[in-house]
Amino acid sequence: MLVRDVMSSPVITVDEDTTANHVAELMDKHELGCIIVTNKEGKPIGIITERDLITRVLAKNLKPDALKANEVMTSPLITVEPSETISEAARKMSRLKIRRLGVIYKGQLIGILSSKDILGVMPELIETIQEKALIEGENMAQTTTEEESSLAGYCDHCGGWSDNLQEEDGEFLCEDCRAELESE
Repeated sequence: MLVRDVMSSPVITVDEDTTANHVAELMDKHELGCIIVTNKEGKPIGIITERDLITRVLAKNLKPDALKANEVMTSPLITVEPSETISEAARKMSRLKIRRLGVIYKGQLIGILSSKDILGVMPELIETIQEKALIEGENMAQTTTEEESSLAGYCDHCGGWSDNLQEEDGEFLCEDCRAELESE
């Protein structure tokens, strides 16, 4: 499963000069946990999360309408390509201890991937992994059964060499001797 399959799009963005108060209002209005901050050219330069507002504004008892987005944001915005797998993105989030990644395609911000998006598809991924393991397990069992039931050596009945000995009633028999016993 790829990032483009589960990312959220479109992304709400604000200019770097937007007040922290307006950012919070947009987050409330759109029921979002983060907003991407862009520069004058519209390129993403950072992200403001609920945590950023709490630690950089509320915890310091600062006035949100006096702070600009570029003073509150976390920068730089960590990004992924839409063609990356969910596993690669999740590893990146875990390694960097972040919960959101901007999704960039050809230099343009096209979406955002959150840990919540990944958790939303986890049941499907787990089912797929279980099905794959089951199929591989069946294939291994068939291969093992074929390998165990077919041996090379001397036939216990006729004494001839065979690459396809199989056990019958406690004796290892070649194909000819097995066929002979079946016809009796």
